[in-house]
Amino acid sequence: MLFRIGSWKNALMPARCVVIIAKIIGMNFRFRGKENIVKDSGCVVLINHQSSLDLCVLGELWLAMDNCTVISKKEILYLGPFGFACWLWGTIFIDRKNAGESYQIINATTESIRQGKRRLLLFPEGHRHSGNSLLPFKKGAFHVAIESQMPIQPVVVSKYYYLDGKLKRFHSGNSFITVLPPIPTTGMTKNDLPKLMEQAYEVMNKTFVESTAECLEEQIRSLKLDY
Repeated sequence: MLFRIGSWKNALMPARCVVIIAKIIGMNFRFRGKENIVKDSGCVVLINHQSSLDLCVLGELWLAMDNCTVISKKEILYLGPFGFACWLWGTIFIDRKNAGESYQIINATTESIRQGKRRLLLFPEGHRHSGNSLLPFKKGAFHVAIESQMPIQPVVVSKYYYLDGKLKRFHSGNSFITVLPPIPTTGMTKNDLPKLMEQAYEVMNKTFVESTAECLEEQIRSLKLDY
């Protein structure tokens, strides 16, 4: 059998294709902090969310980290070949309208992270945006991390300064993907959730601002050299 249903490895080829397409259209990602990737356990990977182009970031992470999975709304499952492909590579589908069912699936997910050493990729902001700082985080990802007692792996993508969503304008540019040291959750309870959220937000927002400024400075220097 060519595919093992539900295996993250089924997405390796699509991930490679997405990464190649990103390079063709001029999106150049530079990875930093690969040494911080959690290797001996599962984890909850938090990524800031900017646009639909974040799919390219997921492709990069899928290749850099083993045993990844994502959570998606159930409607995606019915999007023809794409929905079928998502199912093949083990996407966890939840029904946002059915809180009880979603809660059960999240519980099963925590067990999968702990026992199967899976890496759950999540966007904690919940919405795409292109501002100069991160949006406040939602609680869901942190509930999963505490329930599973697995570490949080913060991943920060610098701002897509070369993308203007309002004007529908895009030109080539560089972005940093920075993998930060994991934040342990061992021994934490629900009472620690606000503090954990604050800790993750502060370190990720600081990195977002700094890495974006660094990218822009490099772009300005390269433009000066061109002239």
